[in-house]
Amino acid sequence: MEAVQNLLMGFSVALTPMNLLMAFVGSILGTLIGVLPGIGPAAGSAMLIPLTFSMDPTGAIIMLTALFYGTQYGGTITSVLLNVPGEAASVVTCLDGYQMAKQGRAGVALSVAAVGSFIGGTFATICLVFAAGPLSRWALEFGPVEFFSLLLLGISLLMGLAGKSMIKALMMGVFGLALAMVGTDPTKGVPRFTFGVMELLDGIGFIPIIMGLFGLAELLENAEKSLAQTVLAKMSSLIPTRQDVRDSAGAIVRGSLIGTALGLIPGITNSASSFLAYIAERKSSKHPERFGTGMIQGVAGPETANNAHANGALIPLFTLGIPASPTIAVIMGAFLMHGLIPGPFLFKEHPALAWGVIASFCIGNVMLLILNLPLIGMWVKVLKIPYGILCAVIMGFLILGSYSVSNSAFDILVMTIFGVIGYLLRKLEFPLAPVVLTLILGPMMERSLKQSLEISQGSFLIFLKSPLAVVFLVLTALVLLLPSLKFFRRSKEAISGEEPV
Repeated sequence: MEAVQNLLMGFSVALTPMNLLMAFVGSILGTLIGVLPGIGPAAGSAMLIPLTFSMDPTGAIIMLTALFYGTQYGGTITSVLLNVPGEAASVVTCLDGYQMAKQGRAGVALSVAAVGSFIGGTFATICLVFAAGPLSRWALEFGPVEFFSLLLLGISLLMGLAGKSMIKALMMGVFGLALAMVGTDPTKGVPRFTFGVMELLDGIGFIPIIMGLFGLAELLENAEKSLAQTVLAKMSSLIPTRQDVRDSAGAIVRGSLIGTALGLIPGITNSASSFLAYIAERKSSKHPERFGTGMIQGVAGPETANNAHANGALIPLFTLGIPASPTIAVIMGAFLMHGLIPGPFLFKEHPALAWGVIASFCIGNVMLLILNLPLIGMWVKVLKIPYGILCAVIMGFLILGSYSVSNSAFDILVMTIFGVIGYLLRKLEFPLAPVVLTLILGPMMERSLKQSLEISQGSFLIFLKSPLAVVFLVLTALVLLLPSLKFFRRSKEAISGEEPV
């Protein structure tokens, strides 16, 4: 009952004209970013943060979160119409969505995807409403010892699941922590790792870094590819048949459960939810051999899971203060820049903002459901713009966004340098997510660690005196060591399987 009352209070905040406008703007921009190659939700969110400096914090967060889950809708359009996924999570949608389009059923595929996305996102939001109270009250009992251990577990989960190589993920995590330490020591007040550069005294801004790693690096990578595509000239009716509804109903339910559950785990991307939902549909189908030929379940399940994951991934941020993905880490950075700390204290100190933003998730999903299909024609026209022009426009936004953070050309230089670094790291298959997460969480981890050691007078045994901290640390060790144990086991099996010479 308390959760319902809090949600109603949130709707009273979210339904104000300005906050409705912010949800609308975020939804439209998110769809646009999802449609266009070369930006991505992380860089797109980072570009908008400077515009929110003078805005009301509630409206700013509403716009950024609407942009985040709006990108999931946009990627569906190009997957179905062009066989080109706007986002990694929409890759699996191409398998059956594009085949449906070739059969003249693109409208049905897009309408079922939109409805499934709405249901999945709404289901995850309802889970957040009822989980927020218990989880935040539980987290309020955390001290610096438990908080540090929890942050360490969150980062280890992201590193363990970020890429194919644990070593590369750890290297990127250390790289992010090193970047987070640049600036002025918070305890002693002396410069560290600034090398005499005055602009580094306040640290390296995370917005230019993210714009470079995700925005500029994506542009450089896309410059190597030929992105010219042929857009389908005609689109069928948007109304699905009764059989389409029956076939997709179960897929939507399963996708909602899979996406929400996996969204809770830091490091699991929404593309993993989409692929798992697709696999679940094939396993549950009486005709798995037909998948890839235009099965509506192959669109409904992954697209539902995709949006359920996006909204479900916000649960750890709002209740525990842990970002589950690079984009959510950017949104967390927006919280911090507005003087807000996401987590249990947010519900205690700023309940109107917290519940207003949560209520806006329902409003934003309704907006996307209403706007997504009528505006498909407009998005297709946007895709007809030559990519060279789009690239120049995106580059202009990256430069303006970097400069406006502190009105300094130094930030443009930082964005450019990290754009080149991000491009090279992509080529070498290094995961970028650990860099962003440790960059954002690094200062919080350092503060919690120092507070813990001050309490214990420098003894690390304090982490073994808290049962909860011990559980978090054991889980962290398991996450980091299991890949190594599997590697050694495979190596041992390979050696034992060799015949002696």
